[in-house]
Amino acid sequence: MRSYRIDKHPILSPPTAETIDFFWKGRKLLAKKGETISSALFAHGQRIFSYHYKDHAPQGIFCANGQCAQCLVLADGLPVKACMELVRPGIRVEPVDGLPELPRLSASPRLGPVEEIAVAVLIIGGGPAGLSAAIELGKLGIETLLVDDKHRLGGKLVLQTHRFFGSADMVYAGTRGIDIATKLEAELRAFSSVRVWLQSAALAVFSDRRVGILAEGRRYALVRPQALLVTAGAREKSLAFQGNTLPGVYGAGAFQTIVNRDLVRSSEKLFIVGGGNVGLIAGYHALQAGIPVVGLVEALPECSGYKVHRDKLARFGVPIYTSHTILSANGQDSVESVTIARLDEKWKPVPGSERSFACDTILIAIGLDPVNEFYDKGREFGMATFAAGDAEEIAEASAAIFSGKIKGLEVARSLGTDVGEIKKEWYETAEILKSKPGRTEAETYPADESGVFPLLHCVQEIPCDPCTTVCKQDLIHIHSSDIRCLPVFEVKDGAKGCTGCEKCVTICPGLAISLVDYRKDPEFPTVTLPYEFMKDSIEVGDIITVLDTEGNALADVEVIGVRAVKVNDRTVLVKLKTPRAVAKKVAGLRIQDGQVTKPMARYVKGRAFDSPLARGVYPRASTAEVDPRAKPGAPAAVERLADDTIICRCERVTAGEIRDLVRQGYRDINEIKAVTRACMGSCGAKTCTPLIHRLFREEGIAEKDIVDQPKRPLFMEVPLGTFAGCDETEEADHGR
Repeated sequence: MRSYRIDKHPILSPPTAETIDFFWKGRKLLAKKGETISSALFAHGQRIFSYHYKDHAPQGIFCANGQCAQCLVLADGLPVKACMELVRPGIRVEPVDGLPELPRLSASPRLGPVEEIAVAVLIIGGGPAGLSAAIELGKLGIETLLVDDKHRLGGKLVLQTHRFFGSADMVYAGTRGIDIATKLEAELRAFSSVRVWLQSAALAVFSDRRVGILAEGRRYALVRPQALLVTAGAREKSLAFQGNTLPGVYGAGAFQTIVNRDLVRSSEKLFIVGGGNVGLIAGYHALQAGIPVVGLVEALPECSGYKVHRDKLARFGVPIYTSHTILSANGQDSVESVTIARLDEKWKPVPGSERSFACDTILIAIGLDPVNEFYDKGREFGMATFAAGDAEEIAEASAAIFSGKIKGLEVARSLGTDVGEIKKEWYETAEILKSKPGRTEAETYPADESGVFPLLHCVQEIPCDPCTTVCKQDLIHIHSSDIRCLPVFEVKDGAKGCTGCEKCVTICPGLAISLVDYRKDPEFPTVTLPYEFMKDSIEVGDIITVLDTEGNALADVEVIGVRAVKVNDRTVLVKLKTPRAVAKKVAGLRIQDGQVTKPMARYVKGRAFDSPLARGVYPRASTAEVDPRAKPGAPAAVERLADDTIICRCERVTAGEIRDLVRQGYRDINEIKAVTRACMGSCGAKTCTPLIHRLFREEGIAEKDIVDQPKRPLFMEVPLGTFAGCDETEEADHGR
């Protein structure tokens, strides 16, 4: 069986963990010790984990974060979430086909006491905000318990291979996210007053001001904190379109988890929906892992993420379709292609503009919602409750680091600890780090064509300053205390100019600085570019296409140097012999073969591909029906009616079922829930509730007229025996 493990990566080191045997449908396979079942299955090319009991629809991974049950499997006879359950030696994993039948009890399990503890501070979430807050509390010697549902600390930091934006002095800007996670954890572990529970999920905040925790994946504990800090991060928003539940449609965070955390190649061809930072960064991570990115669609006229992230993808050969939307994910048992269309000024798909692209994975990256349920309940029950990071406000991880630092001190102060005055400048910095991209200027180029100097290709105001901290000659400045202002390169009269040390090229988080050197050959100056791909993928003597900031091809040039040194922290520097006429415009080099990004042939059943939107349907064809002039084996789009779109993926409830009730006068989601079972699934209505609200809006129902269902008391499913003090090891023997 083919392995889909990533054995070479420009930034990450392949895991050296020992291998262990496990079984999938009776067949012995190898897994890495300490990895999840889902990643072990993906490593063997298995994308379908189960089949829905209602209509036998194939189920694949969706959130990879334990907040749904799309990846449900049977492990030694017990239903578990494959994305959260670690592989054990000899474990027997089977797909769930229908409703799982639990093992019969061979004996009554022994019940034990439920652990109850009191702490000064409970922090829910071990990501950037939670770690930073815990460090501040640890410095003050305040007894703190930090719980996180993953098997290592860092949250989304452990998925980020790129260098961070923000302030170099305040939040590690210029350092890779994976390394920031390591630094923060090492600092935290030095404080004996801070305890850490991994693989421990917060279940609920109760009215008696206790918090239920599924501790270390097996025992139930009740924690009574004097103060509660919620740093649980965010969950990805879902999107309703035809085929949105096919295996292969999942969130960008799930993709990064499989690829960057577990080093498993989860896709052969990738398509991205959403041009915010999450989608843009995921595309870059895919390219680093050797996964082709077919394209990216963004409904807005411009991508909402940082322009330097957008420019990186464009320069590497990824088409970006703004003012476009996804119409359908197409395939039988999993994704085989995607169909997109252009949007008009009224946000309606334009008939005749449809294009389909072959791919096996569609990443949904249309934004995030805060995981704030615990914060809301803590406030409702009168607890001293705080929130930081994405649980408070969706922003970049650099902002989460800094907001966690501030909230840690605020929590300590609420307990009566003297923390002094929290600087006003800290709050101002926090707001700057949270800010959205600002003004974008037209790119300009200096007239000078002598010596050596950097070209700063960042033209959008974002919080970032690493380039100003590394220049030996102090030639790069931001002329403001606000690090959102654009940096400039300037040599004052009489001052020594650029020496060509290349440090600014290396440290730029956006890969947006090139170095132009006219000293050896003014007609063919040397252009130095950062390169964060495998060093052996480019060699001296190669002829490669260089591009400008927007991704437009400029020239084919010769590679005359490839430099990889330890001090550059895994960033390779590529030197190019470039014609003088284009040297200052060069901002990147093409990585990806253009063939992978071409749309599928527009022929079906021997006729031209017509406009399904004009006919009110989507094109219908199977692989066998595609015209011979199309690429052999390329699937066409599949017909689906809009009312067939799945809104509640857990219970397979369609838009049509809900729309009919809305038109009958239903305004209470509780009533819709009772009739259809929407919102009754394993995700606890976290995914479908916003989509139901969208259906109300489409029917012209005002938000004030909609009655929401009560929030579930438990954040996730838990075996009932856990609440009675059953030990997990005994439950494995006797059943749950």
